[in-house]
Amino acid sequence: MKASAFDSDIDAYLAYLDLERGLSRNTRENYQRDLEQCAAFVADRGARDWRTVPAEEAAAWVRSLSRRTSPPSQARKLTALRMFARFLVRERIREDDFTALLAGPRIVRRLPDALTGAEVGRLLASPSGGDPESLRDRALLELFYSSGLRVSELAALTLQQVDLEGGLARVFGKGSKERVVPMGARARDALGAWITSGRPHYVRPRTRSELFLSRLGSSLSRVSLWTIVRKHARRAGITRPVKPHLLRHSFATHLLSGGADLRAIQEMLGHASISTTQIYTAVEGKRLLDQHARFHPRNREK
Repeated sequence: MKASAFDSDIDAYLAYLDLERGLSRNTRENYQRDLEQCAAFVADRGARDWRTVPAEEAAAWVRSLSRRTSPPSQARKLTALRMFARFLVRERIREDDFTALLAGPRIVRRLPDALTGAEVGRLLASPSGGDPESLRDRALLELFYSSGLRVSELAALTLQQVDLEGGLARVFGKGSKERVVPMGARARDALGAWITSGRPHYVRPRTRSELFLSRLGSSLSRVSLWTIVRKHARRAGITRPVKPHLLRHSFATHLLSGGADLRAIQEMLGHASISTTQIYTAVEGKRLLDQHARFHPRNREK
C-alpha cells in the first residue's frame, strides 16, 4: 500500500497550520516529516488512507519510535499526530480520534543551567576596548543578557526594531510571533555606542539594516554569535561550556531570584505556555536548597 493516498489530508492540514496557527517553517517541516513517517508505517500494515487507520496501528507506530528515537523526539511526533487527528475529526474526515488513548514517553526534564552573577559580570566585561569589534561584542552580550533573547532573534534584529530612547526592542520569535522586550540601561548605552561609533566601520555597499554586522558588512549568523559568546567566556575565565542559550536561562533565573513575576518572565521570553516558564521555579528552588545546605549552621554541625 502506498503512503501517497494519505498525502492530500496532510497537505490540507499543513495549509491549515500556515493560515491559522502561524507556526515556524522548521515546526511545519517537522510535522510534515512526522506525519509522512506515520503514513508510511500504517500503509505498509494495510491502511488505505487516514480514514482507515486503526488506533492499534497508530499505537504500534508510537511503540516503534522508542527503538530509534529519543524521548523528546517521540513526544514531538506524538504531538504532531494528535493535533492532526483532531484536525481530521474537526473537518469530518473521520469520526473518531484514533490517538485518544495513545501514551507518550516519560520525559525527565533537565533543569536549565545558569551563570552566576559574578560569571555574568566577568563575561559582559570581557570586550572592554573601544574598537568596533569590542563595541559590537559588548552590545550584543549586554542585550542578550538584558532581554533574554533567543540566539535566532538576536541574529535577526534590525535597526528599526530597536528603540533606544524607549528602552525597548520589538522581536519576532517562534512562528513569527511579535513581542516587545525591555532592555536595561547598560544594554542601551552599549547599543548606542555600537550604532554610532562601531557599526559604521562595518557597513558595506550591500549592507542592509541588520543591527549586528560582521567585518564583511553582512549579518551575523547564529554560529558566529555562538563563537563570540564562547570566545568571551574563555577570556572571562569561565571553564564550563557557555552556549548562547545559557544567557537566556541566566536572564530568566536571575529575574526570578530578584522577585520578578513569572507571568512577566513568560511574556519577555516569548513562551506560549506558562508551564514552559515554570521550570525556572525549580531552578530557583534547587538554588535555595543548595544555599541552605551550605550555609545553615545546623547543616554544618556534626
